[in-house]
Amino acid sequence: MILRSLKEDIVKDVSGDGALEKPGRSLMQSAMLRLMRNKAAVVSLFVLAALILIALFGPYVIPFNYEDPDWAAFRAPPSLESGHYFGTDQNGRDLLARTLYGTRISLAVAFVATLVSVMIGVTYGAVSGYLGGRVDQAMMRFVDIMYALPYILFVILLMVIFGRNVYLLFAAIGALEWLTMARIVRGQTLSLKEREFIEAARATGLGPAAIIFRHIVPNLSGPVVIYAALTIPEIVVTESFLSYLGFGVQEPLTSLGTLISDGSDVFEVLPWLLWFPASFLILLLLSLLFIGDGLRDAFDTKDHKS
Repeated sequence: MILRSLKEDIVKDVSGDGALEKPGRSLMQSAMLRLMRNKAAVVSLFVLAALILIALFGPYVIPFNYEDPDWAAFRAPPSLESGHYFGTDQNGRDLLARTLYGTRISLAVAFVATLVSVMIGVTYGAVSGYLGGRVDQAMMRFVDIMYALPYILFVILLMVIFGRNVYLLFAAIGALEWLTMARIVRGQTLSLKEREFIEAARATGLGPAAIIFRHIVPNLSGPVVIYAALTIPEIVVTESFLSYLGFGVQEPLTSLGTLISDGSDVFEVLPWLLWFPASFLILLLLSLLFIGDGLRDAFDTKDHKS
């Protein structure tokens, strides 16, 4: 996928070795200061925060529920007088309420699935890189086999076998999105495990598990943060695509992908059913991508000198 290739290109040069740290300032603090100087990333942060707040609290403010029809307003166009600011769908349901609720579901799937994929990928990659040898080779061959499988097809297969519900969607996408993270973390771990502070940790008698989770994983903050930021928009696209095909979120729940699928079927007659959900999705993806790009620049120790 294009986004997956973009992620690999963006994170491969991030060392996370703390070379930019000023006295008394951590790498994370320095990176956040640089991020705040990136105008596009800052604006995107505000846009993303606004979308999250609107998605969380908007449905409680507007007078219509996302699943209850307005019997007097079937297929109503956007109107300030009727209170249906985004219009209604074929069943008389308020499109603004459904768009806000769909944004909430899409964000929930993206954030939870990203958390799952990062936890699996960081653990798997750090263990593989630190242990090395045959264990590393066997673990990486498994990753190669998983990469060879058609990603979307595999997710669809899981949804068909185990049933289609939003909780399984979290697990199915998250359980297959960790592969690139495992490769990135493994590569960073191979270089970190030869550093002096790791040798000192071994000399004190710490076991492999303690060294991995106390010393190696905390020093991988740069690549992990960047990868997580770039994984979220990819998962949003994946969820939207699955919902568009009918394998994602099911009625009475909705997501941006479901709304776009419904709107595309009647675009010539009811164009607003596609315009508004698609606009929310585009705005969400652009803000996430600009934030990811800003994080890449902030953590890129090769382009900044202290």
